[in-house]
Amino acid sequence: MITHRSDLHVNHLLGAIPRAEWEALAPYLELVRLRGGELLTGAGQRIVHVYFPTTGVVSLLSLLEDGATVEFAAVGNEGLVGIPVVTGGDTMPCRVEVRSPGFAYRLPARVLRGELERLHVLQRVTLLYVQAVLTQIAQTAACNRHHSLNKQLCRWLLLALDRMDSNELVITQQVIANMLGVRREGVTEAAGKLEDLGLIHHSRGHITVLDRCGLERHACECYKLVKREYDRLLPALGNA
Repeated sequence: MITHRSDLHVNHLLGAIPRAEWEALAPYLELVRLRGGELLTGAGQRIVHVYFPTTGVVSLLSLLEDGATVEFAAVGNEGLVGIPVVTGGDTMPCRVEVRSPGFAYRLPARVLRGELERLHVLQRVTLLYVQAVLTQIAQTAACNRHHSLNKQLCRWLLLALDRMDSNELVITQQVIANMLGVRREGVTEAAGKLEDLGLIHHSRGHITVLDRCGLERHACECYKLVKREYDRLLPALGNA
């Protein structure tokens, strides 16, 4: 149970709701640790809990028949994991895995489903978030189809940084390759080019961004479009 409303400000959606609505949710919120690679929900499974990440980052993955996966959206402290509950569903159409370890507030899906009917600001802010995620999904699809792997990697790294408090990512190139749906050798080559430009430093299991502005200059327009939509919608949460 959360005892101080300020505790929730590390998640943008929870921090945006008024005190009365926060008090309705607080008794059901549980702070949990998210471990890297942990499966939160499998594709087609019933959603038991929704998650409001604080320091962890969660990947939404399409799972193909041959076992391959590709990431189409990521969720950090700007949002929630379990969008179908908001839109009226009760199962997750994709695989949900923890990409970067950290913490999240967990809420029973049945509680959120019930409270959305009477907590109007909560309903409003979660729907705004759904709109932002739809932009991320659409732009990811376009980027994966039309842009070079170098630009895709820049976009992916920048969106990852937006959801973290550090410029260092603890992640392997194989995991990034799985997220982008490409071969590891391609990620190794692209990361090497970015390192030669002085934008990043990569070693086994770690990538450190040295020049974020330079990385943004080398990214495609997809990153800016997604970030612009989040920046446009998320500040409006406080006035929702």
